[in-house]
Amino acid sequence: EFVGMGWEERWRGWMGECDLEREGWMTITGRKKKSSVMSVQVYEVRDSQYDRADTVERRKGAFEEKKEKGVVEASWLRKQGVVSYDPGYTNTACCTSRITYLDGERGILRYRGYPIEQLAGDSSFLEVAYTLYYGELPAEEELRQYEANVAAHRTPHNDLLKIISNGFRSDAHPMGVLASTVMAMGTLYPEANPALQGNHVYESREVREKQVFRILGTMPLLVANIYRAQNGLAPMVGFDTDDMNFTESFLCALNWIEGKQYKPNKKLARAMDILFVLHADHELNCSTATMRQLTSSGVDVYTSVAASIGALYGPLHGGATEAVLKMLERIKSVDKIPAFLAAVKNREEKLMGFGHRVYRNYDPRAKIIKKIAYEVFEEVGQVDPLIDLATELERAALSDEYFVKRKLYPNVDFYSGLIYKAIGFPTEFFPCLFAIGRTAGWLAHWNEFLDDPEKKIARPMQLYKGHGKRDYIQGKNRVPSSRLEAVRAGVGIISRL
Repeated sequence: EFVGMGWEERWRGWMGECDLEREGWMTITGRKKKSSVMSVQVYEVRDSQYDRADTVERRKGAFEEKKEKGVVEASWLRKQGVVSYDPGYTNTACCTSRITYLDGERGILRYRGYPIEQLAGDSSFLEVAYTLYYGELPAEEELRQYEANVAAHRTPHNDLLKIISNGFRSDAHPMGVLASTVMAMGTLYPEANPALQGNHVYESREVREKQVFRILGTMPLLVANIYRAQNGLAPMVGFDTDDMNFTESFLCALNWIEGKQYKPNKKLARAMDILFVLHADHELNCSTATMRQLTSSGVDVYTSVAASIGALYGPLHGGATEAVLKMLERIKSVDKIPAFLAAVKNREEKLMGFGHRVYRNYDPRAKIIKKIAYEVFEEVGQVDPLIDLATELERAALSDEYFVKRKLYPNVDFYSGLIYKAIGFPTEFFPCLFAIGRTAGWLAHWNEFLDDPEKKIARPMQLYKGHGKRDYIQGKNRVPSSRLEAVRAGVGIISRL
């Protein structure tokens, strides 16, 4: 109904359907609704719709010239007494970025403008990490120097190895160990901590890059030593991998035994490297948003990375790979797929590895990973029954109108777990492998945020729904609540402990 109208007419027409409450929140009137609060919609604005005579006046506060079409400044909404309500930030941009382009409707993913299909086919993980951070593909000499800088920081500090070996229970989840160890890593380098040295410390490019090389180089060896500790192997204290690339040296560290030589399978190492490339960045996802949000407080980069690992740990994010494999193991056989999908439709089960917050098309990374999965299984000389189960589950779901209508296509998590399993990784280590790759993206966003002239400490607003003012009541005058029995039960348990 707004087609053909100018922006001002559109805005007034839409405002006529809305009511601005006293607290300044936009609500829909005269319609059935789940909530009394809605997010403010902004219609696309074309330059041709502006009268050149009053362009400056019209754009002042509402649309800054530097902004893209269809974007409204939150500061302008504030001046109108309006706040946008957007749980989960489904339609809210909190920064300007030049790192990753993602078009969920068309299934497009590009790092610094380069299509993910080309990078996965022709590039390497460290080359992609360089590109994400610096913005351009490196020349051969630049890449060699970058790889050497990362390799120079490969061996973890002895104190970190002691923490991994002696600081956790044997059944501790690897992601908890990894996050804790990276957090501890920051305490070893006080000279690079803004809380101790001042906010100016990261103004030095040299200081920034040293932290990048240190974190990128150490991350795979931290994961390898967590694996070794939980499998009764001695810490990796140093070995010669000068003739190996980033991913090959990681696989070597997993299997290293003093006095023995180990050469990783080149094809499996390449498959792992591609997975690192595919996981390197994905726009402003949960863990990357965490990286930026913590950085906004001026905290050190190690704390920001540790928090991002914590965000990645969740089963709705990096932990989804682990959840997919557990789902397939629970289904067990192809003949049980129809019953499982029926349970999904009845909300009794969750179809892990399908659908995505952003993609409304086939995840371009999933197409690449599916191909790699078959190559890996062929290389290891075995066909895991789960690969056939996964293939049939995908076919059944994509031929079912229920899932097609909801645009639930396989995502990057669906096949990656099968690859990790075939190579020999325990299921609980899958998120750690994800973290190795995603570290490159976190560090690129960290660097970009530090240079952003618009950066501010993150401080989202809330819609308060609690009590109004009420006076304090002395304990003897309070009426017991229904929670009293639960509290008593809890106290009883604690006293027994």
